[in-house]
Amino acid sequence: MKSEPSAYSVQNLEQDRKTIWDGVRNYQARNFLRKMNKNDLAFFYHSNTKIPGIVGLMRVIESDAIDPTQFDKESKYYDPKATPENPRWQTVTVEFVEIFPKMIPLTQLKTEFDGDQLLVVRKGNRLSVMPIAEEIAQQILDMAHANK
Repeated sequence: MKSEPSAYSVQNLEQDRKTIWDGVRNYQARNFLRKMNKNDLAFFYHSNTKIPGIVGLMRVIESDAIDPTQFDKESKYYDPKATPENPRWQTVTVEFVEIFPKMIPLTQLKTEFDGDQLLVVRKGNRLSVMPIAEEIAQQILDMAHANK
């Protein structure tokens, strides 16, 4: 799951302990969020920064949450077609698990995986939420902890 550190960083999550992952307004990313379950682990990826990459780990503590920003007329994520009776945007609430000792930069991910194994390295992919196969996720966790 991607976030720009200037908007919300892994350090913010560490301080807050938990957050709702609001503001996703891409249907494919939303559909990936809908498939997440309580206790799923997710990588925290810092995007739109000088060196993008995976910086930590979080856990889903609530799935199929309603994104409240869709109803807030003051929010840049407001959706006039969404109603409390028929919300269009679901999300998850996550809790902090860990900050990795060292970021796994996108350049390293590109040398380890191809776009079929890891969507974030696929050319032109800009989704903020992407699934990762369990065996690839384990390899990434091994990389994160080998960087200590």
